[in-house]
Amino acid sequence: MRLDNMGKSDREKYLDLLAEKYPEREDICREIINLSAIMNLPKGTEHFMSDLHGEYGAFLHILNNCSGVIKEKVDLLFGKTRSTQERRELCTLVYYPVEKLALMREQNGDRPLPDSWYRSTIVDLVALAKFLSSKYTRSKVRKAMPKDFAYILDELIHEQKDEDDNQLRYHEEIYNTILALKNGDEFIEALASLIKRLAVDHLHIVGDIYDRGGEADKIIDLLMDHHSIDIEWGNHDMLWMGAACGNRACCANVVRVNLKYHSTRILENRYGISLRPLTIFALKHYPAMDPEEAALQAVYVLCQKLEGQEILRHPEYGMDHRLLLHRINFENSTIDLDGHLYSIDTALFPTLMTNVNPSGSTSGALAGNTAAGTPGLSAASSSGVRNSGIPTDRNEIAKYYELTPEEEELVDDLTRDFVTSIELHRHIDFLYDVGSLYLVYNGNLLFHGAIPMDEDGNFRPLTIDGVRCQGRELYDMAEAKARRAFTDSATEDDIDFMWFLWGGENSPLCCRRLKTFERNYISDKETWGEETNPYDRLKNDPVICDRVLREFGLYEKYSHIINGHTPVRASAGERPVKADGRLIVIDGGFSNAYHKTTGIAGYTLIFNSHGLRLKAHQPFESVEAAIAGDKDIESDSEITWVAPERIFVKDTDIGAGIAEEISDLKRLLEREN
Repeated sequence: MRLDNMGKSDREKYLDLLAEKYPEREDICREIINLSAIMNLPKGTEHFMSDLHGEYGAFLHILNNCSGVIKEKVDLLFGKTRSTQERRELCTLVYYPVEKLALMREQNGDRPLPDSWYRSTIVDLVALAKFLSSKYTRSKVRKAMPKDFAYILDELIHEQKDEDDNQLRYHEEIYNTILALKNGDEFIEALASLIKRLAVDHLHIVGDIYDRGGEADKIIDLLMDHHSIDIEWGNHDMLWMGAACGNRACCANVVRVNLKYHSTRILENRYGISLRPLTIFALKHYPAMDPEEAALQAVYVLCQKLEGQEILRHPEYGMDHRLLLHRINFENSTIDLDGHLYSIDTALFPTLMTNVNPSGSTSGALAGNTAAGTPGLSAASSSGVRNSGIPTDRNEIAKYYELTPEEEELVDDLTRDFVTSIELHRHIDFLYDVGSLYLVYNGNLLFHGAIPMDEDGNFRPLTIDGVRCQGRELYDMAEAKARRAFTDSATEDDIDFMWFLWGGENSPLCCRRLKTFERNYISDKETWGEETNPYDRLKNDPVICDRVLREFGLYEKYSHIINGHTPVRASAGERPVKADGRLIVIDGGFSNAYHKTTGIAGYTLIFNSHGLRLKAHQPFESVEAAIAGDKDIESDSEITWVAPERIFVKDTDIGAGIAEEISDLKRLLEREN
């Protein structure tokens, strides 16, 4: 709270409250001294990751090995005194203490491990913890310690040398007592927890926790236990957030993606979203297909219809060109895309409502020989399907996107499951609590997708709630609307907007023209390309990046934009660092589906007091292999920016807050004098 901006009465009230916390002059002086000292400590280490896409095993390991930082510190400390294998075993013990200790006891014939091993291992872990704690205050380190061993850990880590070796004898007795009480396992677990806590001060997840991989729920469970974290929402996160808000198109697309990537466990087992009604419905209309493929095809049609309804309700989204169902010619099984005809399989649309027939009444669903799997529709002509020409009347077009009564019931039931899932809402609550569309943090700008631009690099406007906005204002208004959608005061317009944020080509989260229809129904791959917002090309220009940074209030020479969303094709020579270092894309392809595209398996960007460096991770085998064979993820490190001077707490956002506290305390001191 800044005093400069307060009225006199408010200022005095605030100082009165501060005086209650620091009643004596000595209390005020002590706190000023403490805060001033903190300002001159090195800044804490930040880690940035993005596009985790449900890859729980790899993320768990990288979270445990702190993106390779633990191994670096172990090699630095013990490179000359421990063998390579000993160092690898020590690292694995830090990563997975419970599992590794259990395996070692099993390998020892289920007998207790030797006291000599416990003693030397605990001494090494204490040395590692002491090394990592050097940039923090003793108070902060103490708060990071597991409560059961906080006092003992504090004594060991902050050992003081004296000429009579009193401290040495004292610590030896601590070790002896731990071993005598058979408390070694618990103490090692506490040390491992502290070491990992000290290695990373703050974690940024720059979007897309959900989809593709099937264990996003487990990732969120891990993140909910993290000591210091923020999340910049990605388009795939927004899809699940929209489903939890009750957006029907989002619900259908969540199911579609999870069926496509064979990851329905998260829906049915964790969140209680039943797919049985969908499967029964699908087998009725696609009897020639296996259940999973039938369900996928059925939900593809539902997505096209529900998205069409969204687009028709919201011409301001500028997405009429994505209304495609009414452009199908069922007589010759083609679709007109921008004046070009492409063949499609019309047998995949058994529930599509047709347009108005010659008698002026609306026909029912199309009838087709889907049981035999033939592409033609036997009743196409007699059911009033147009033979030529594309409808242009909006009311006529809307009929192609109507759900059948059976589909209405199915979608209502599915949406109800999403809206009432307690576990899903617990996770979505967390995303709202720690998340945002963008973040300005310690001089860097974090956002997942792309800031909407035109070809000249001007910020492209969007109308939100009747207000034409662009740049930072667009982000602020879009976030406010997304937050309102998850409240009891949400309007239909707010909930519809969640779908736009996920899939709109002018959305700051998507910023590309999705081609779900083309990729599913058209075999000609020339139609599959997803045109991206000009930002995707312009982000290579330092001038454009500076324009974006200034828009968000960052004028420092060394500020950076940090993005996810677009996988870096490292295997093809693409560099994640762009625009002369002004922008860093950290989507390295965590998802198995992208490993061939990127050639790696994810990035971690590390920002410490010396600058920025990027860690490129190789594919992860498994947690089991890591524990049994002490196998770590191999990571290549590249320095991307060296700070001209070491960065201290006083140079950070936290430092700015501390400076205000010091100023307030000095005002209180003046008043007390």
